[in-house]
Amino acid sequence: MKELYEQFHKLGVVPVVVLDEAKDAAPLAKALVEGGLPCAEVTFRTEAAAESIKVMTQAYPEMLVGAGTVLTTEQVDEAVAAGAKFIVSPGFDPEVVDYCLAKNIPILPGCVTPSEVAQAVKRGLKVVKFFPAEQAGGLAMIKAMAAPYHQLKFMPTGGINPNNIKEYLAFDKILCCGGSWMVKGEFVKSGDFEKIRELTREAKELAGVSI
Repeated sequence: MKELYEQFHKLGVVPVVVLDEAKDAAPLAKALVEGGLPCAEVTFRTEAAAESIKVMTQAYPEMLVGAGTVLTTEQVDEAVAAGAKFIVSPGFDPEVVDYCLAKNIPILPGCVTPSEVAQAVKRGLKVVKFFPAEQAGGLAMIKAMAAPYHQLKFMPTGGINPNNIKEYLAFDKILCCGGSWMVKGEFVKSGDFEKIRELTREAKELAGVSI
């Protein structure tokens, strides 16, 4: 887990990807790697998610590819079998979290309340997702919760964009941010991977990444 967290910290921003068709996985991965962010959180919102993870990890073994929007233990198994190196869930589901911990699978559950954070800390987690970040109070809410739970770090996702990412990353309790502005569905569907590469490069610069 420590090595994974270090990778997240170096990246600064994790592209959150929704893929409707697995055929787009390889060119998207190529654009992210060439743009300087060899990482993707592939959301399990589509039937193409598992196959997309498999394609990405096989084509670019150096990429840090995980599964997002994981809601069940069955999806955990499916994602890991496809090659996912970490699991992200939108909320704190004790069953999913405990299942991942029992199998030593890195898990970042969504936490937006002190009660959820308390459950994460109780289980020894060091990093949690804060989602939906802007809608749930943004940086001010994270700072308020980080005060009593000083041992925890956050990965805010939801509403993160080029205009606010630097402010988020300036707070030392934020490990990295999840963002989708550089991998918008419209770019993927139109095959505009050059645009994705360009925006990824800009995101890397905004995050002050040095890999």
